[in-house]
Amino acid sequence: MRGRHALHEAADRHSGLLDASMRERQVSDATSTAGREIVITRVFDAPRELVFDTWTDRRHIDEWWGPRGFTNATESMDVRPGGAWRYVMHGPDGVDYQNTVQYQEVVKPERLVYLHGGGDDGQEGQFHVTVTFADQAGKTELTMRAVFASAQERLRQVEEYGAIEGGNQTLDRLAEQLAKLTAQRTNGTSAAAGGGFVITREFDAPRELVWKAWTEEDRLAQWWGPKGLTMLTCRLDLRPAGTFLYGMRAPNGDEMWGKWLIREVDAPRRLSFLVSFADPQGNAVRAPFSDNWPLEVLSTVTFEERAGRTTLTLRSAPHSANDAEQAMFEGMFASMQGGWRGTLDELAAYLARA
Repeated sequence: MRGRHALHEAADRHSGLLDASMRERQVSDATSTAGREIVITRVFDAPRELVFDTWTDRRHIDEWWGPRGFTNATESMDVRPGGAWRYVMHGPDGVDYQNTVQYQEVVKPERLVYLHGGGDDGQEGQFHVTVTFADQAGKTELTMRAVFASAQERLRQVEEYGAIEGGNQTLDRLAEQLAKLTAQRTNGTSAAAGGGFVITREFDAPRELVWKAWTEEDRLAQWWGPKGLTMLTCRLDLRPAGTFLYGMRAPNGDEMWGKWLIREVDAPRRLSFLVSFADPQGNAVRAPFSDNWPLEVLSTVTFEERAGRTTLTLRSAPHSANDAEQAMFEGMFASMQGGWRGTLDELAAYLARA
């Protein structure tokens, strides 16, 4: 009996020591991140499944990710433990920022854990992020916790890159995107349908040739743009986050510059890009005819072949536009139909020659 009692006492003491050790470790973990972390919490009026999908689906995340004034182009996205999301953020000053997210934990729709870094290998300025999605009676409480390597690195991110303000602006844009998606679901429309422009044309040419006409620099230079304009410059870098910069001159001598920021290349089926007016250096600028024209328009072109002929469908919608810009875009559909018909006429003439 005394032996068993002694064993119980020893076990209790050991258990107490383990509990104390665990408490000390938890205190140590908590203090180890003190001064090294940024925590942002936001409640969204949307179910957490939608919030999680909007955070992890490449069709959605480029629409809202990043502070205001930035645009985003995903190169690849593989949301699973061991997978990675690689993308380029284009700053309002024209600087590109390469980013890599390396997923460590993915628990849909509850939790994401990943390492976020810059540079081609994702190691530059790397920090650890945990995002949780908590259901609150149909709404979602999202908490994003970023832990940096040191207090000094956290301070650098805040002072040099505006990490806290940038994080809040990013979540503001997420809220706006969720509102759009929720409204589209309520109205029974798709994400691509709301407020969009669509034009379709069938060409008597195989899909591979039509695709090449859209994606090869020397071919684009022979047909792109309305009839009567002369191509001045045509530079194409065909890849996600690449650009197509072009300049054209009208018969009266006026010049117009434009740019694509390429988002998706799925040869020979699908091409997606952000379109904007530009200056000769390739910076996005407001339209010369109205400040209410959207700064960027998301365009997606699909190519379908049937019996040697190709059906081309172009869909366009304003990107990150306010109400006035959306209204301006929708009010220009008739003019856009005329402009695109002329441009596609030029494409048809080129295909006949080719």
